[in-house]
Amino acid sequence: MSQEIRVVFFDAADTLFHVNGSVADIYLQHAVQFGFPQTPESLGAIKQAFSRAFRDAPPPIFAATEPARIKQSERLWWFDIVHNVFYRVGMFERFDEFFERVFQVFEDPASWRLFPETAATLAQLKAQGLELGIISNFDSRLFPVMRGLGIEGAFDTVTISSLAQAAKPAPKIFQQALEKHAVDPDEALHVGDSPRDDVEGATKAGLHAVLLDRQGTHGGTGAHVIRTLDELLPLLGRL
Repeated sequence: MSQEIRVVFFDAADTLFHVNGSVADIYLQHAVQFGFPQTPESLGAIKQAFSRAFRDAPPPIFAATEPARIKQSERLWWFDIVHNVFYRVGMFERFDEFFERVFQVFEDPASWRLFPETAATLAQLKAQGLELGIISNFDSRLFPVMRGLGIEGAFDTVTISSLAQAAKPAPKIFQQALEKHAVDPDEALHVGDSPRDDVEGATKAGLHAVLLDRQGTHGGTGAHVIRTLDELLPLLGRL
């Protein structure tokens, strides 16, 4: 497998980097500043409401093709999710101002942290002559986040759902990423933390897939599983 693979693709959030804190923490912190009436139950309620709202949201696929229209569509998609969260836990008068602030917060690289092994793993893969790409359902805020975290230069391509007009696990987004590298599916490996979006999606598109399961919570997927990214190179060697 290590002789056949020419490209390694990665998911982005919760694979290469993670939120500095938690989404619920950040929502609550900023909502309070705009008049949200906090209670002892607020943090747990926001966490639960966000999980449900994100799960129930439609895929981030938009008809827009112009950059300004794409960014507007991304913002509206997230507005609906965040509005859904606070509709459940308690709406407040200055919600629109809060949303504008918190949307910008997640574009700030300071809101994210690389996993400890990310940079070294990427450097080792590049040193072996492999091409690297990202396939993510993240929106266009991914680009400033990557620049700020210092990993933009490691990647030859970045394929995101709002530009691809397709979202994982659909084969189309994987096919677009493959075309950028001019490789066949069996010449590519995809690494991500979602059994459905990353493993199932990549496998159905014909790519090799590796599940990153940092907490050991996804047993029985039938996929190759690693707990940290630095286990990826030994796995490539064994296969």
